Amino acid sequence: MRRVDVRDFLLVDQGTPIVDVRSPGEFKEGHIVGAENVPLFSDEERAKVGIMYTQVGREEALELGLEFVGPKMNSLAKKAKSIGINGKLKTHCWRGGMRSDKMAWLFELVGLDVTVMDGGYKAYRKQLLDEFRALRNLVVLQGPTGSGKTRILHELQEMGEQIINLEKRANHKGSAFGALGMGEQPTTAQFQNMLYDDLLRLDASRRIWIESESLSIGKVYLPETLWENMNGSDVVEIDIDRSIRVKRIVEEYGNFDKNQLTSSILKIKNRFGGNRIKEALALLEKNKLEEVALLLLDYYDKAYAFSKNKYKKKEIACLKPESDNPAINASGLIKIANNLNL
Repeated sequence: MRRVDVRDFLLVDQGTPIVDVRSPGEFKEGHIVGAENVPLFSDEERAKVGIMYTQVGREEALELGLEFVGPKMNSLAKKAKSIGINGKLKTHCWRGGMRSDKMAWLFELVGLDVTVMDGGYKAYRKQLLDEFRALRNLVVLQGPTGSGKTRILHELQEMGEQIINLEKRANHKGSAFGALGMGEQPTTAQFQNMLYDDLLRLDASRRIWIESESLSIGKVYLPETLWENMNGSDVVEIDIDRSIRVKRIVEEYGNFDKNQLTSSILKIKNRFGGNRIKEALALLEKNKLEEVALLLLDYYDKAYAFSKNKYKKKEIACLKPESDNPAINASGLIKIANNLNL
């Protein structure tokens, strides 16, 4: 059995499977991308062992744990062997303690070569936060609602630029309408884990584009260290004419069911005002979608102006394109970034 730090665990021998031995509930809340769950304890068993440890003592908790694990040892070993590749696997628990040590011993007993992550999932989460804090080459793409920022990010990636796509990982587009057409959102922890997995695939010495977002996207939250980093990073704004943005919004959302659109509009009732909400719903009922979009942009543009003035510290350039072509706009952003040596 070898013990290694988080980065070696994740980046060395990347083809070796990762086995997470925490309980199913812990795994569901958040896990390393690609890991498989082979739990030492069920959720109920883990709770009982924890209570025994707290109320009685460590020795008694170990004895209870052995009672639970004993009958399962053969099936746990067989499962691990079926997962291992070329006789190798990696494993971890919550803190890199009893569960991973005991499981590594069992796995090695049946002939597997096992690597354990020092500090466990807790250390992994700390490393995640530290690395997002340490990023020094973020370029934040900022622009009002309807600017096509997500499509521009896709084009930037096609042109060889590095991106982190927050909305893709969040399964949400960030506004009251953001859930439309999207699947179920992950947990906050898993959202952050996926972002970290994306980061590990990038070259941190080169610029990385990321779309400006609030701390929360739908029901999930960015890592606070990433959020703070974004607010202090270089910002390039894209400023597209409102008439173009209205057309894009109608194109993107206009085909959704009216009941879904109504539900989304009502989410901003308290902040937008009852009378304006009534006006928007009346226009929607008449299928005047561009007028609905124009009305809603009054709300979203004010929110955007407040956010950018309050949080963003380093707006260094602005692109004012005449076109709504995301490829043309991506090229313009690259030119700005190159001229500024970002």
